[in-house]
Amino acid sequence: MSEFKVKGKIKAFLEVQSGVSQATQKEWKKQTFIVTNKDGYQGAEQLYPFEVFGVEKVDNLTKYNKVGQEVEVSFRIGCNEWKDKYYTSLNAWRIDKVAESETPEPYDVQVDTGVNLNQEVDGGLPF
Repeated sequence: MSEFKVKGKIKAFLEVQSGVSQATQKEWKKQTFIVTNKDGYQGAEQLYPFEVFGVEKVDNLTKYNKVGQEVEVSFRIGCNEWKDKYYTSLNAWRIDKVAESETPEPYDVQVDTGVNLNQEVDGGLPF
């Protein structure tokens, strides 16, 4: 199964959905959260709606993550069929905080080649 990663900022947490499984009679929870970045065409904003499924995962999602936080989400693409319709989802299985790195100051690189390229040399070439 292929795994993918996306870096961006958490834009929103949607409402928690919950219910009881008909097959096992166990409670389930699911929550969608939106991550955004500038990876779209010509730097346009890109939105990714990720889902976490399971009571513990949903409880930990907002406990350890906040809106505006930089994250890297590892996810799988899933698809379910129901009544001849297909539903695709991005299933997040890992969310890592990304440290906001400082932009390094630009600097000039000086290289000593040992040759003055402005100097005329017999034969026309300095090497």
